[in-house]
Amino acid sequence: MNALEAAKIAQEALEDKLGQDIKVLDLKGLSNIADCFVIASGNNVNHLRAMADEIVQKLFKEGVKLHHSEGYSGATWILLDFGSLLVHLFNKEQRDFYGLDHVWSDAQDVK
Repeated sequence: MNALEAAKIAQEALEDKLGQDIKVLDLKGLSNIADCFVIASGNNVNHLRAMADEIVQKLFKEGVKLHHSEGYSGATWILLDFGSLLVHLFNKEQRDFYGLDHVWSDAQDVK
């Protein structure tokens, strides 16, 4: 499964958990970090953790394994690393502060 297909599954998982302002960014040719980013916001710690758990479960069912995660305990910014796909889940304040949407504004939003 390629990064974009995995990103679409992550997007569906986020929609199921009522994630907000979901973006799927195609980074091919723009970054050597990953081929695709998914960025979304949640309301609170429990909401962010539920979104992360849903993504991990749905991708695992499709054979995509989580390589690494960061921020789950604090849950203001959770990073899920699936190799060529990185998922960033933020509370609203952290998303505004770090501005990944603006940093990667050259990337195509492939929603």
